[in-house]
Amino acid sequence: MTDTRRTWSEAESARYRAAGYWEGVTFGARLRAGAARHGERVALVDGDRRWTYAQLDAEADRVAGGLRGLGVGRGDRVVVQLPNRAEFLLVWFGLQRLGAVPVHAMPGHRRREIGHLVRVSGAVACVVPDRHARFDHRRLMREVRAEQGADGSLRHVVVVGDPGPDDGFVSFEALRTAPPLTSLPGSDDGGAHASDVALLLLSGGTTGLPKLIPRTHDDYAYNARACAEVCALDAGTVYLAVLPLGFNFAFACPGVLGTLMAGGTVVVAPDPSPQTAFALVERERVTLTSLTPPLVPHWTEEAAAGSWDLGSLAVVQVGGARLPEDHARKLGPALGVTVQQVFGMAEGLINLTRLDDSEDLICATQGRPVSPDDEVLVVDDDGEPVPDGTAGELLTRGPYTLRGYYRAEEHDRTAFTPDGFYRSGDVVRRLPSGHLVVVGRIKDQINRGGEKVAAAEVEEQLLTHPAITAAALVGVPDERWGERSVAFVVCPGAAPGAREIAAHLRECGLAGYKAPDEVVPVADLPLTAVGKVDKAELARRLPRA
Repeated sequence: MTDTRRTWSEAESARYRAAGYWEGVTFGARLRAGAARHGERVALVDGDRRWTYAQLDAEADRVAGGLRGLGVGRGDRVVVQLPNRAEFLLVWFGLQRLGAVPVHAMPGHRRREIGHLVRVSGAVACVVPDRHARFDHRRLMREVRAEQGADGSLRHVVVVGDPGPDDGFVSFEALRTAPPLTSLPGSDDGGAHASDVALLLLSGGTTGLPKLIPRTHDDYAYNARACAEVCALDAGTVYLAVLPLGFNFAFACPGVLGTLMAGGTVVVAPDPSPQTAFALVERERVTLTSLTPPLVPHWTEEAAAGSWDLGSLAVVQVGGARLPEDHARKLGPALGVTVQQVFGMAEGLINLTRLDDSEDLICATQGRPVSPDDEVLVVDDDGEPVPDGTAGELLTRGPYTLRGYYRAEEHDRTAFTPDGFYRSGDVVRRLPSGHLVVVGRIKDQINRGGEKVAAAEVEEQLLTHPAITAAALVGVPDERWGERSVAFVVCPGAAPGAREIAAHLRECGLAGYKAPDEVVPVADLPLTAVGKVDKAELARRLPRA
């Protein structure tokens, strides 16, 4: 299968290289250089396990050697569905060392999502845990493999933990016993080029299952480096990865990659609870971490109730959804930190409040672009620019914003303007300072605490329930989650409750976070003048808190 995607023009590419944004270095080569430069400095911490930069580099060679033995090579796609543990990074860098392409899956994805990722990417392998959060991922992979059939691309399943009996799955530990890759020519990166696709991230999936976002070595390294510069990262930075490692926010804004590129230390948190995180802050002297808005009240409450030593923690980033202003104003004093708001997208553009911004800018805006060459337009329904202070759709292009999704040419025709601006679907107001205030979304998508839920996908599966004849999923404002999802259902008889519907959607193979928070039976669904479901009217019918 051919990687059909639009890319930057030759003139743009030359300009970004001349400006120093694109450095022409692959991630495999970056890790090799980091090992030479930082050697015995600790790069990665997971519980009692630690890796220096030299050890992380050697581990990437071992994993690459094992993957090479399975036939994985340059350009091959591999779905990585691992929870927060060091193996995510060991696999990721092992793939980079081969010039292969990790596809970032979320731990909560199930058969429908993983099967889709394998099909669209043409993945030759998947890497999963044996069990996580009481879910057996080996059973999931048996189902995905059966759906793929003999003609599918999927050839191998690598399991971190017990691979189970008689499935032909490969143990991650057995994989690491193969000869390492260091003896081969091009062993830094398998012969990859910095302009090659280095990884595939996931879109929010506004009309159903997610699109794949191709990020090159050049553009994604600049993404991480530009964020790291704004955050003043250096060799003394200790970053705590609380959010899933597969999230762009936690991985490269500046996150894991930005920290490693600065010579700092990444500490992996197995769960996002404040008790777990605060214990790691104390033990590892963490300086920076990233949260989504729903976690903020829990962290502030625990900080007030406990007796934790959080003195090393300097900056807490909050992103993934809009942070309520009152929560932002409480968080800094509660933890004794500088709050940094983050607004961006896996497709590219990242906005950060600056560490020296005023309290009002930090608490009431979602930041400004990290690159001088981030181009931002705020436009009305006709695509015409609006004055600062007026709400409109955010359009953007720049040195780390994609020009086309992965194998989605038809979608690209509407997702981008003819001159290459990405239509984000976000409604924002721009201040004269360049800071953006997020107002909402124009696409039919619900942002529940950073998890993107495509209404159309859930509605399709709701209609497979025997009691439901019509359904509409609507996002409504929620103080805790930013938005929560409400399913309006038309049923001839008794309507199923939220628990029954959640169980049904799980049976359909949807991730748990896509289940509606509330179910409201209605006699019918109101329609607009053009015959579409009037979701604004449905939202108005909900009682106000």
